Amino acid sequence: MSKAPHLKVALVCAALLTSGLSAAQSATPATPVPAAVPAPVPSPAAPAAPQTPVRLSVPSNAASALGIEVSGVVGGRLVGCPRTLKLSAGALCLYAQNTAPALRPLIKTKLGARAGEWKMTGQASSLAVTSGKTLALVLLAQISPKETLVVVDTPAPVAAQSAGKRPATPAGVVKGELYLLGSDLKGLVNVTALSGGQFKLERSGQQPLTVTAGKTGASSGTSGSVELPLAPASDGRNLLLPFSALGALGCTSTPNGKVLTVACGAGSVGVKPIVF
Repeated sequence: MSKAPHLKVALVCAALLTSGLSAAQSATPATPVPAAVPAPVPSPAAPAAPQTPVRLSVPSNAASALGIEVSGVVGGRLVGCPRTLKLSAGALCLYAQNTAPALRPLIKTKLGARAGEWKMTGQASSLAVTSGKTLALVLLAQISPKETLVVVDTPAPVAAQSAGKRPATPAGVVKGELYLLGSDLKGLVNVTALSGGQFKLERSGQQPLTVTAGKTGASSGTSGSVELPLAPASDGRNLLLPFSALGALGCTSTPNGKVLTVACGAGSVGVKPIVF
């Protein structure tokens, strides 16, 4: 079939539509059109304000160095830390596309001996990391089935927080040595003040140890005399026991950041050491 008939049909339809519209316009009386109210001239649109980039807090050197190591392991995206977490100004936060249980062994292996053990609190976990005299924390919070918030922070020094609680310097202490108060061992060792600057230290399943402020000689139940590496001290009321003397009680101390973990048998407690 040739294209000519189709073209003719189209031309005829167009002519009919045009004539129909002209007839309708001529048949309908013209209605006066009110004068158009001029539309208000729109004011020039204000230029769009440029998006302000999110400013991330500049981390401390310790947090920055540790954050680089942790970021290399978790492969996280650096973001601003949520204010609700109440972190220090130098904290680093990363979103990692992985679960917290999968990230914990990776971070622990990467940091090696500098890292302590993971502490679990509900869905959150924390890891203390030491670098020289600097304490840092790595915190993990699972925020979705496959996403974890990773935080690297350097908390305020413990010495500044507890300076007001440190007892006055008593006679006999050695400057630079680590001491603890007898009350720090609550739950592990029962400390009883005796006369003449003596204190009895009793631990379940062990012979009681009696120490004297200013003397390295001590007595251990029926075992006889014990020589302490360093003499205890006292301010007249409190016992100040050197950390080095814990071995006489069968206890050990392990560094854990700014806190020393004192373990006596199956029990343990974190102690902030006192240094004069």
